[in-house]
Amino acid sequence: MWEARVTTARHWEFAGVRGAVTAHSWPHEPPRYVAVLVHGYGEHLGRYEHVAAVLNAHGAVVCGPDHQGHGRSAGERVLITDFEEVVTDLHTVVEAAHVDHPGVPVVMIGHSMGGMIAARYAQRYGSELTALVLSGPVLGRWDALAALLALDEIPDIPIDTDTLSRDPEVGKAYSADPLVWHGPFKRPTVEALDATVQAINAHGSLGALPTLWVHGSDDQLVPLDGTRTGIDAIRGDDLTEKIYPEARHEVFNETNKDEVLGDVTAFIDRNLP
Repeated sequence: MWEARVTTARHWEFAGVRGAVTAHSWPHEPPRYVAVLVHGYGEHLGRYEHVAAVLNAHGAVVCGPDHQGHGRSAGERVLITDFEEVVTDLHTVVEAAHVDHPGVPVVMIGHSMGGMIAARYAQRYGSELTALVLSGPVLGRWDALAALLALDEIPDIPIDTDTLSRDPEVGKAYSADPLVWHGPFKRPTVEALDATVQAINAHGSLGALPTLWVHGSDDQLVPLDGTRTGIDAIRGDDLTEKIYPEARHEVFNETNKDEVLGDVTAFIDRNLP
């Protein structure tokens, strides 16, 4: 296992489709590869410092944005009306990495809603990626979306933080984080999520792009069976699947996170040119 090292993140801002987007970067010179992190709904990239540290120690320069309406980026909180715009903003971050590190392979790692965004990115810009990692991705069939869309008014019910990880400290930190959204879903965002899941299903295979899918068997937020239908829809020629027994939604924050991150770095090693 690579020993994580502490590297201070650099923050920079660019004009996104809907306003200013804040991006994060953890430098490494010279990099073996660029790791692009794509965070989930309601959170921000600052929650991935420990993931960046492991990837940094593995030889990567690590980067990624706070999506529009999330974290340090501009916009009404958690309001996204079109995830194609989010993919476009993500592409701006990848293009900047290409300018700074020409010819260096790019690996994209997306969690939950970020896994959905990363999968859509791979469908649009897959030729730019060397490998793709999807963690608990919102793909295929997410019954929570249908349930929310059926309601006249979306209730303000906070997330059960026990569903994040078997480590109770993860839930406590999530609840105390001022950059995490603790309010209800917004209907335009739910509609945009549903439209994007359907678009990904319709687009089909990722082709030859090496893809690692990691998921907790006890993921109650994004259940395994619904995601599996989406994985089957985009499955390409090179898919690796790792299901962790009893793990919950945030496998990068789980009690066996060292095992999970070790599997990620081993997958990357197998696929770097």
